[in-house]
Amino acid sequence: MGAGFASADIVIEGERFAAVDPQGTAATAADGQVLDASGCYVVPGLIDLHFHGCVGHDFCDGTEEAIDAIARHEASCGVTAICPATMTYPEDVLAPIMDAAASYEAKRDGAALVGINMEGPYISPGNIGAQNPAYLHLPDEAMFRRLQERSGNLIKLVDVAPEVDGALDFIRSVSSGVRVSIAHTQADYDTACAAIEAGARQMTHLCNAMPPLHHRKPGPIGAAFDHSEVMPELIADGVHIHPSMVRLLFAAFGADRVILISDSMMATGLDDGEYSLGGQDVTVRGNVATLRSGTIAGSATDLMACVRVAVRDMGIPLDAAVRAASANPARALGLEGERGSIEVGKIADAVVLDENLRVRHVILRGELLG
Repeated sequence: MGAGFASADIVIEGERFAAVDPQGTAATAADGQVLDASGCYVVPGLIDLHFHGCVGHDFCDGTEEAIDAIARHEASCGVTAICPATMTYPEDVLAPIMDAAASYEAKRDGAALVGINMEGPYISPGNIGAQNPAYLHLPDEAMFRRLQERSGNLIKLVDVAPEVDGALDFIRSVSSGVRVSIAHTQADYDTACAAIEAGARQMTHLCNAMPPLHHRKPGPIGAAFDHSEVMPELIADGVHIHPSMVRLLFAAFGADRVILISDSMMATGLDDGEYSLGGQDVTVRGNVATLRSGTIAGSATDLMACVRVAVRDMGIPLDAAVRAASANPARALGLEGERGSIEVGKIADAVVLDENLRVRHVILRGELLG
């Protein structure tokens, strides 16, 4: 067993973990199906709180069909709970997306829809990334609350560039009811600190679409480090951040603060080709997705694959990478009482990985996926 892992029998009753027995006697006493995971790792179902789509569908399609396809593919990859992200769009486009999410019910073989990550449109034109600049909007509390109502209070994260007009007031007004993440920003250290003091608690895809860490200008990365309550997202797909920087950030922030995300777009799970993201054309070659300008446009890698890359190619310990993709996002979303770890009473989402960290089995809400 790797560091942080122990041998145990796991008993599931209904949709919940009923026992975790390190003595290895529980399975012989249990009635029902027994799954032999000898020589494997059993990890909690992963939680992706920042991604856009997969298998030819985008969350912003705003349809039950799209959410179904996304949820089923994610579950098959061991991602058992999802908080997909919107793109930068006007309110009249975002509203029906919220309606679709509010009415959605998880299918037997699909990941649970546990939230919405509202990535746009309250971001900076100076660090737009793959977002569409045509639809930028200054932070607007009334607009946000209308969308939150349409979603049935499913918006769990809202992204803000703290330097744009009205951002700090917006953060102060909404942060008691939704988690605010600093994103797509040109903020300096002091401005980022002001946003954190106003209530921001997360950093969207740290290092990407923000000023870099500099020894005299630490910027938002330094501000996040200096505030222990802030959790940084990292895209460990091998494209967005150099392995050395991923190792540095895990060491600096600690494995209890880092959140691994995929930021995957609709090409994930499909062949190379031409796709779209936020109304802009995207070319995918291998695991690299780019706009025509060459700007990286999300990823073509699911979260479980990011965990494998983090462990095998970047030297992150398996238990730390798994925690960053399960327990930490659960805590960020306020779901730590229900998800994110294999503990008695929690929802029975688990993934059996072989010695190469490939998915062998997925247990979703207590049932073995076929």
